[in-house]
Amino acid sequence: MSKSMEQIVALCKRRGFIFQSSEIYGGIQGFWDYGPLGTELKRNVRDAWYHDMVTMHDDISVPPGAPRAFSMVGLETSIIMHPQVWKCSGHYDLFSDMMQSCRQCKKLFRADHIWDMLRETPWVESFGELFNHGKGSAETVLSDDPIAFSADEALQWAKNRRQGRRLAPGLALVRNPEGTMAGLTADLEAAPETRLNLPTLLMYMATEKKEVTGLQMPCPNCGGDLTEPRQFNLMFETHTGALQNDENKAFLRPETAQGMFVNFKNVLDSSRVRFPFGIAQIGKSFRNEITPRNFTFRSREFEQMEMEFFCHPDESLDWYRYWRDRRYKWYTDLGIASDNLILRDHDAEELAHYSVGTADVEYAFPFMQPGEYGELEGIAHRGDFDLRSHAEGKLAKDESGCLVVEQNEHGQPKYRGSGKDLTYFDDQTRERFLPHVIEPAAGADRATLAFICEAYNEDEQPDDKGEMQTRTFMKLHPKLAPVKAAVFPLVRKEGMPERAAELYRGLKAAGIAAFYDQQGAIGRRYRRQDEAGTPWCVTIDGDTMADGTVTIRDRDTLAQDRVPFDDVVSELQKRLRG
Repeated sequence: MSKSMEQIVALCKRRGFIFQSSEIYGGIQGFWDYGPLGTELKRNVRDAWYHDMVTMHDDISVPPGAPRAFSMVGLETSIIMHPQVWKCSGHYDLFSDMMQSCRQCKKLFRADHIWDMLRETPWVESFGELFNHGKGSAETVLSDDPIAFSADEALQWAKNRRQGRRLAPGLALVRNPEGTMAGLTADLEAAPETRLNLPTLLMYMATEKKEVTGLQMPCPNCGGDLTEPRQFNLMFETHTGALQNDENKAFLRPETAQGMFVNFKNVLDSSRVRFPFGIAQIGKSFRNEITPRNFTFRSREFEQMEMEFFCHPDESLDWYRYWRDRRYKWYTDLGIASDNLILRDHDAEELAHYSVGTADVEYAFPFMQPGEYGELEGIAHRGDFDLRSHAEGKLAKDESGCLVVEQNEHGQPKYRGSGKDLTYFDDQTRERFLPHVIEPAAGADRATLAFICEAYNEDEQPDDKGEMQTRTFMKLHPKLAPVKAAVFPLVRKEGMPERAAELYRGLKAAGIAAFYDQQGAIGRRYRRQDEAGTPWCVTIDGDTMADGTVTIRDRDTLAQDRVPFDDVVSELQKRLRG
């Protein structure tokens, strides 16, 4: 079925999965709150990750596909760390995006997101409809297909109060229609064989003086002139202590990884882990994104699930392949269809300066174009970059491509490392070496959003009156579902509420997340739980009072099974185990 983000976002608010943060004050861009159901769903996602990575890990046996046995431990590090951490890691200098601002409306945009934003903006859709037979911008703005251009129609659109003047007041064509059009007309007369496409036409319409500026990219918001791209650091600044000066400047962490690197020796010395080993952490990170968008996919505050795996350099490629494949399987095991999920290896030009190899687990979110995918998790072979950086100082590539300590103008390290020895000594082989690191880094919010999008389904089912209606249901994996079972008395009399309450308490006592509901028609109660993603609904009815059995209804198949009252808890436990 075709899914739209509008439907999914509406359900998230209606059923209490996700709300806009500070909504009563108009909201704040890039920040989201999780409602009662969303809180439980996201907690279940985190628990499933930590359970798989740490809690249930067997340090003695060799997992399927692994080169050998390994250890896993957890860690929880501070959000605010010593500023030198970010200088040596490279974040202080390099953690930035190229940004452009609009000279008319003053809004900021990530340079590499502008075309994607243009195809979603109302003024481009309105303008594109003039030349694409009513097709909207989503299908056309990035297309190289030629268009049937009409200068008269473009000028009429620009001067119309309800079109150009309202939708794109900053566009050169709107501010100076004849002058802007003259540049395009001159070029077409000089080269009459020219076939215009919509992207090229948009840049002509945003350019008043082509001979001076060249073709300009329009502002996605108002169509105005954009500045040249410039660097914009993504770290949030703060200060520690009473004085707000450079000496007390600190940063909210942009990732959880560095806390694990700087604690490498602490973990090694205190926990008796066996090499190779991993350190796992779940925690909040913060990035001052220029253009947060697409619901919770790109936010300024988000939660990460990261693991740093320390291994011998000679085994590192084998471990990289192991974690790449294992992390992809985690998503499919929890219900993401393989048709919507890909494992994409980065090309050489995509690799970060520290990376030996990187693969992304990517999902086909509904807000993306067909054939496009958004990153859920990156699995990176980081080499010895991080431990070297925190031991020696900030690293950079020299002319030969080797990583060396970056020097300042005085020939000294630009940012000094800790000076600590972060090597590992193997007692058995009597070898000392600097471990290599494999990093699977997942986003808890993005994973939760992917599970929500994947779970959203609709079908046609009869209502209480027998009329066919669209049923919306969230086909969440039972391990992730916020509520595992809902308990209903069919009617509020004849002892049914008392028996239902007894069962509800028994489920809760057994550790099964349950919900009790006696309000409304039974069909409506089923529909509410379908939208919440509850896998099973248990109904106490007249037969229960007569023969001691209840009805268990399956969310996905709608099958109803009669089960003895006393067996409900064990039956649901069996179903949860799969």
